[in-house]
Amino acid sequence: MAAAAGGGAHGCPALPLANGRSIPVLGLGTSHQGGYSHDAVVHALQKCGIRHIDTAKRYGCESLLQKAIKESDVKQEDLWITTKLWHSDYGYENTKKACLESCERLGVEYLDLYLIHWPDAHVPGKSNREVRAETWRAMEELYERGLCRSIGVSNFLISHLEQLKEDCVITPHVNQVEYHPFQRPQELVDYCRSRDIVFEGYCPLAKGEALTHPSIIQLAKKYGRTPAQICIRWSIQNGIVTIPKSTKGERIQENCKVFDFTIAEDDVEILNGMHDGRHVSWDPSLIV
Repeated sequence: MAAAAGGGAHGCPALPLANGRSIPVLGLGTSHQGGYSHDAVVHALQKCGIRHIDTAKRYGCESLLQKAIKESDVKQEDLWITTKLWHSDYGYENTKKACLESCERLGVEYLDLYLIHWPDAHVPGKSNREVRAETWRAMEELYERGLCRSIGVSNFLISHLEQLKEDCVITPHVNQVEYHPFQRPQELVDYCRSRDIVFEGYCPLAKGEALTHPSIIQLAKKYGRTPAQICIRWSIQNGIVTIPKSTKGERIQENCKVFDFTIAEDDVEILNGMHDGRHVSWDPSLIV
């Protein structure tokens, strides 16, 4: 992956997906519970060169994003928009309906990437595996129809991906999972790479926990960067598509300035060695 020079996300590198499309390695994450700011999204698109936005039905901000994208004057064909299917919409017919509703809320004719948000289906009388397979068949159909230009999953572990492999035809293009210095699931990353599934990491700052770690502060001083920039750059150097969240324009600007420096291999190893297995988000390991 070639790193682009200069500040901001202008010239942000992209990683190729198995279907020939390419996903920008840096995106802007959004969330619910105060995790959305109209002004921040407009700033990210207009001033920071962000062209990859990650959202979900569950976050409740798809229709707000439509307004921000319109205001920014960035065309859909220049953007990468990811949204996610929540478990209340799992199942064959529900999935197809939910996709159209997400497109409508976002004001788009297609999605660049549509993800199954969580491996637990919560459907009485049916196994998770059965519902995931039925849901994925609808995702495959949406992909074949061009409504979703890429399809994938989120929070899926090797066991979930193995079941999907046996039950379905198309391999997910992306698996989006928690990834930061304290949660570096290398076995899952390696498995995804072996099957041409691009690994995308959320919570790259460990919800702020990484920013106060002495080793990260020390590396930030060494490179003349902020702790957030160290975490994001480390994730990208490890080949992970990275989607930090922020509702502040100046933080988004800071998070984008990660393409004009490289962390030395020895220092990458220091960060790699900080994995302690902690989750700052959901833990899918108990879901069958």
